[in-house]
Amino acid sequence: MASEPFAAFVDVDGYRVRYRTTGTGRPVVLLHGIGRSLEDWEPLRAALPARRLIALDLAGFGRSQPLPDLRLGALAEHVAKTLDRLGATAPAHVVGNSLGGAVAMRLAVHDPARVASLALADSAGFGREVTWLLRALDLPVLWRLLLRPDEYGARTAERSLFHDPAFATPDRIALARELARRPGAARTTRQVARALGSLSGVRADRRGNLLAAVEALDIPTLVVWGDRDRILPAAHLTHAATALPRARTHLFARTGHLPQIERAAEFAALLDEFWAD
Repeated sequence: MASEPFAAFVDVDGYRVRYRTTGTGRPVVLLHGIGRSLEDWEPLRAALPARRLIALDLAGFGRSQPLPDLRLGALAEHVAKTLDRLGATAPAHVVGNSLGGAVAMRLAVHDPARVASLALADSAGFGREVTWLLRALDLPVLWRLLLRPDEYGARTAERSLFHDPAFATPDRIALARELARRPGAARTTRQVARALGSLSGVRADRRGNLLAAVEALDIPTLVVWGDRDRILPAAHLTHAATALPRARTHLFARTGHLPQIERAAEFAALLDEFWAD
């Protein structure tokens, strides 16, 4: 999948970060999930042509260089520094999917003045349950087999993200395989997965502390989920409503882990309404 002409790189503390930006106005920051890249936001970008969108490859993913520390706090701080380098210092609407949702929440806690609102799509951090593929990354040796960058693995992983298999296009599968073959990609994915949880699932102590801190901030928050998510189950939306009782919630029907792709137009309409309020 070829890069669009507006994809670029910026140096942040000696580490290269890939980003893509379009539009004008208040910045909207887009943060993808584990093992993914900013390409996951292309359908939503097309559905929000009037917005100033800044999509980042998180450190160690896509084509951005990894950091020595890939825990949530370090990833969030690196996002903040990247936005400073891009001149996006005004309070931003931050949209995060999966891992990106947890990074978005950590960013809000780390620097609340930077975050105008949070929109969390099938976000990590709301429940212990997670697909066995990510839990198994905690096991020695097995993680290398699970993260092999072969055609079968890329196709299987891509199809697991969608309810409608038609969204697992040849281009998306090819990109997934390409990114998985980058030096250190598998080790980075495992490192981040282990920072979030273990074989038994997402760690409750870290999850609870983060959610309590976010709720205390009283930042306008929207949480959406796909009802057929096979990575983080839709029951997590109920957990989100309990942990963040002032947040708006929405459940997309017949949708998997990436509603920004499967339900781009509907998600864009929800965001526009949310931001208008």
